[in-house]
Amino acid sequence: MRQEFRMPDVGEGLTEAEVVSWHVAPGDSVTVNQIIVEIETAKAAVELPCPFAGTVGELLVESGQTVEVGTPIIAIETAEAGVLAAVSEGGAKIGEAGADGRIATLVGYGPRQGTVSRRPRRAPPAPATSGASAPPAPAQVAPPAPETPPVDHGGDAVRDTDLVPLAKPPVRKFARDLGLDLRLIPGTGPGGVITRDDVQAFAAGSAAGAAAPAAVAPVSAGVRREPIRGVRRATAAAMVSSAFTAPHVTEFLSVDVTATMALRDRLRGSRAFAGVKLTPLAFVAKAVCLAARRTPEVNASWDEAAAEVVYYDRVQLGIAAATPRGLIVPKVRDADTLDLLGLAGALGELTETARAGKTAPADLVGGTFTITNVGVFGVDTGTPIINPGEAAILAVGAIKPTPWVVDGELAVRTVCQLALSFDHRLVDGEQGSRFLADVGALLEDPGVALTW
Repeated sequence: MRQEFRMPDVGEGLTEAEVVSWHVAPGDSVTVNQIIVEIETAKAAVELPCPFAGTVGELLVESGQTVEVGTPIIAIETAEAGVLAAVSEGGAKIGEAGADGRIATLVGYGPRQGTVSRRPRRAPPAPATSGASAPPAPAQVAPPAPETPPVDHGGDAVRDTDLVPLAKPPVRKFARDLGLDLRLIPGTGPGGVITRDDVQAFAAGSAAGAAAPAAVAPVSAGVRREPIRGVRRATAAAMVSSAFTAPHVTEFLSVDVTATMALRDRLRGSRAFAGVKLTPLAFVAKAVCLAARRTPEVNASWDEAAAEVVYYDRVQLGIAAATPRGLIVPKVRDADTLDLLGLAGALGELTETARAGKTAPADLVGGTFTITNVGVFGVDTGTPIINPGEAAILAVGAIKPTPWVVDGELAVRTVCQLALSFDHRLVDGEQGSRFLADVGALLEDPGVALTW
């Protein structure tokens, strides 16, 4: 019995995803919950488990292709009498529509209840005149001339452009980097498999692949093009929306953090913090959570549709993290309920997970305040753009020795610059200034926290 697995909604309210790489091939035997494919959404990379047990019949989407949620991506031949299927929390099979008409979400990948609302789907693009669903590519190669000889694929007289071409993931990536369509490249490997040599020969315009010379020219012209998709596209859209929707105000403050750094050194040597990576960011996070109690406006959001300002009791703290896939902002949930030790542990785990590309989509939504640490790059300060749906963002600059006036005398102190951008619809200048001053006071003298 043929079963089709559809691209599931992985839970962060997005409507499409890119197939990064397949872990199976036609003819492979698969079991329920076996990882079969890695996809990338606008938020994160996710490995999808197989909802059926059986034999892979056909890969309906090739690596590098972006498809809408609900699109069939793989066909699996199962035993009709014993089909095993993974189900979502609502009881519907993964990738199938439930009673509410929504594509079933993978268990464990969904966001927390009420943290995000689903966006309406985009209208699907107009179909190509050929009827084939071509994968996105930086540059399309001109189709072969009519006299191009047919390719033998197990007795087929003509290569079917609707079929997924046979090639290993590295070869697919190589072709994608060159801007070539694998379906136009004859395969010389066993069973018609496309090899790296086939791709190189096709790109060079040899007899193995008669491509138009003009299509290959940009490859060697010293210009590299990459499609805008995934995390990069989502980040760009979010930043443009924020910059032109929320009226930004940015304020700056230089802070003497000598006392905080001394406290950090003492805590590092204590038994309680043994084995914990205690970074300056943990102290900044704690200061932000304490200061937000005195200025709740910075932990709020603007609901245009309801004409309301929404205040949050808990701080869902986002930490901007640079990863190989681009900038993401995973969250420390209920950060204001954690002590310094808890924050240090949470930040360490968050950073390791983000760098490994394993951040769950549910950890990327529902933030209320963000910190971006530009100081790790040696940058003193900047003007950060507020994450959509939040009221403010704090940039932390480099911490370094600086000439400083102490009690009327010049001294060398450890100094850091802070930059707070806030939405002026939600936060007045007085409130933003007070919040920034409170954060600075806590970092200048951590003992101030005992008086609050």
